[in-house]
Amino acid sequence: MPLFRRDPVRKLKKSYQQKMEAAMQAMRNGDVRRNALLVAEAEKIRQEIDRCRQPE
Repeated sequence: MPLFRRDPVRKLKKSYQQKMEAAMQAMRNGDVRRNALLVAEAEKIRQEIDRCRQPE
């Protein structure tokens, strides 16, 4: 067992935050279609985060 293990959830959370911020910017710019696509991608990442957190 390595001493310094990388947390996969941490990387996913960062990616989720970036997608949500990009979606917010798209909405502010009036690009509703791009906002919807980015939110959908963010939700897929969120589901993966939830899967990683569940005990096996």
